Amino acid sequence: MRSSFGRTRPAGGAHGRTVHGGRTVRGGRTRRGIRLGVGLSVLALAASACQEPRFGFPGGATVQSHRILNLWQGSAIAALTVGVIVWGLIFYAIIAFRKRSEALPRQVRYNLPVEVLYTIVPFVVAVGLFYYTARDETKIDHLSKNPDVTVNVVGFRWNWQFRYMDTGKNGGNLVEVTGQPGVPAVLEIPEGRTVRFVLTSPDVIHSFWVPEFLFKRDVIPGRINQFEVTPDKTGTFIGRCAELCGQGHDQMDFYVKVVPAAEYDKFISERETATATAAGAPALTAGTTTGSGQ
Repeated sequence: MRSSFGRTRPAGGAHGRTVHGGRTVRGGRTRRGIRLGVGLSVLALAASACQEPRFGFPGGATVQSHRILNLWQGSAIAALTVGVIVWGLIFYAIIAFRKRSEALPRQVRYNLPVEVLYTIVPFVVAVGLFYYTARDETKIDHLSKNPDVTVNVVGFRWNWQFRYMDTGKNGGNLVEVTGQPGVPAVLEIPEGRTVRFVLTSPDVIHSFWVPEFLFKRDVIPGRINQFEVTPDKTGTFIGRCAELCGQGHDQMDFYVKVVPAAEYDKFISERETATATAAGAPALTAGTTTGSGQ
């Protein structure tokens, strides 16, 4: 018998290993570790061979949305990979180091390589995620000097108004679309052109969100927020207010209609030359709210 941390345990075979049925415990654990490592390697190879899943996210309708989707996919895959490794180690420890007898197993004070490993690896993962997040955020928030289209988005209780700021400069009408109670506003923008959104609000905080853009930004009173997108897919996409703004919050839906550039030019030309009566609802003046629930 020999002492270990104030307790006694039977001496085993060579180097303190206990022999069971002609096999050493350490040898059995090594083989189990190898099998676990092979299994995790096969799982990693299978995951890399498959197409990256979207994890429930839309496919994206803008150039910027694809970058956002790639960032989320990479983050989710990295998290799942770390999770699988951690789960594997937990189950390995449960099986390999389960209690087999009343004998106290060999005690190890610390393992320097393992401690260095589980300190460095999380640091490397965190630095990698930070780098890709900062890189993509810089690209997504970039504002060009001369966007093709500029739209002033006015979020008010409980609807939206879209003003095309490039119109009305040569004697024509300022083109704008204002939602009415029960009639969501429809924002028409061109495919393949840079569209800048300038977000303002005369009352409370709203949030401009189009799920297909994989992007949202708050509309804050007294503050101007901006962002740009370049639509690369035609279609009509629903938009919502993503900030709980009051009793009419659920009524603040709108639609974004992405059309070919020629169709957009025709849409703007027709409304710039239309009469005041046919141009649509009157403009929303500063400090005025329109809609139900006031």
